[in-house]
Amino acid sequence: MTQNVVHAKVHVRVVNQLGNGQSMILRCRSRDDDLGNVVLEDGQEMEWSFSVNFLGTTLFYCNVRWDLNSSTGSNWYSFDAYDNNRDCARCASECRWMISNEGSLYGYNKVLGRWVLFPLTRK
Repeated sequence: MTQNVVHAKVHVRVVNQLGNGQSMILRCRSRDDDLGNVVLEDGQEMEWSFSVNFLGTTLFYCNVRWDLNSSTGSNWYSFDAYDNNRDCARCASECRWMISNEGSLYGYNKVLGRWVLFPLTRK
């Protein structure tokens, strides 16, 4: 008999590893919650927790941008910080994300025990 772990508490962390003192703006939300705009200085992280819904359809997505001091401005990018279909095994109770110094998105895969490159979609 399999156990249903749909009600598990999930912790998500997104860390700014852009380097060179670059800050970034991060805005994460789900259908029910909007965490607002947060400015993360270089090395800082944002963390939040939630319970997966009964249907297992929980989705938190984020928009992020950096190069805030650039005279040309910067682009917004988006990624899914938690998608139950993708993440229920990959990161189960703790999903860790890192925006790296080359502007890439890495997610920690607990099953593989290593950081994995994920796509950032330009908005």
